[in-house]
Amino acid sequence: DYLPGVPLSRAADEMKKRGIDPGSPEARLFGEKLLRSLTDVFSRSILESGFFHADPHPGNIFVLDDGSVGLIDFGQVKQISGKARDTLAKVMVALDDRVSDTNPDDLEKIGKLSLELGVELREDAKPEGPAAVAMWLFDGSVKELPGGYDYGELSPNSPVKELKSFPQDLVLVGRSTVLLKGLSSRLGIPWSLSKEWAPTARKVLAGKGSVVAGVSRVRFRDVLRLCKTWVGGKAERAVARMPKRMRSSVASAIVKLKKR
Repeated sequence: DYLPGVPLSRAADEMKKRGIDPGSPEARLFGEKLLRSLTDVFSRSILESGFFHADPHPGNIFVLDDGSVGLIDFGQVKQISGKARDTLAKVMVALDDRVSDTNPDDLEKIGKLSLELGVELREDAKPEGPAAVAMWLFDGSVKELPGGYDYGELSPNSPVKELKSFPQDLVLVGRSTVLLKGLSSRLGIPWSLSKEWAPTARKVLAGKGSVVAGVSRVRFRDVLRLCKTWVGGKAERAVARMPKRMRSSVASAIVKLKKR
C-alpha cells in the first residue's frame, strides 16, 4: 500500500514548509500526537499480540498527510514470549502505580519484576539498580533515578552501566523504547511510556487472569486518560483545519490546558 507522507527523518522540514515553527505550540501538539500514536502502536503490538516491528527507525516511520503515523518495511519482526509479555505488563503496572520514585516498597516490587524479565546486573550494583533500569527504560518523565543514578545514557553513573546481561526476548523491545525516549527528548516533551502503556497492560493481565492489584476493575484515572486523549485528538484535528493565525492561537490555548 502507498502511504502519502514523509519519513520521520524529514518531518521537521515538512513542518517548516507548512509554516509551522518548530518551537511553536502547534509543533508541540504535533509532537504529542506523534508520540501518542507510536506509543499506542508499540503497546498494542508488543503487549497484546506479541508480534512487533523490530526495526523502528526514522526512515521506517512515516508521518502521513493527515497527521497520522504509518510504519513501513516489516522485513524484521519479532515475537515476544507470553511469559515475558506478562512480566513486562506487570512492570508497566508497577511503575504506573508507584507512590513515588523513592518509595522502598515500590522499588522492591519494580526491581523484582525487572529481574523476573531476565535482567542481570553486576554483583556490585546498588540495591536500587534493577528498579532504576526499569525507570530509565520505561519512564522518561522521571527527574531523578533512585540510588543516585544519572539519567544520561553515557554517564558513568547511568544504571545502564550496571547491566551484566539483557534478556534476548527484550533486546528489540528495547529498541522501540529507546526510539521513543530519543524522540521525546528531541521534541522536549517529557514522556512516560509506562504511564501510556499501563491501561493496555492492565487489560492484557486481566484477560489472562493474572493476580495484579486493581487490574480487574475499571480505574477512574484510566477512563480520564482515555477521555483526555479522545478530546485532545478531536481538538488537534479541528486545529489542523483552521487558518494559520487562528491555528497558532488555539494551539497555544490547548497546550496550556493540557499542562493543568
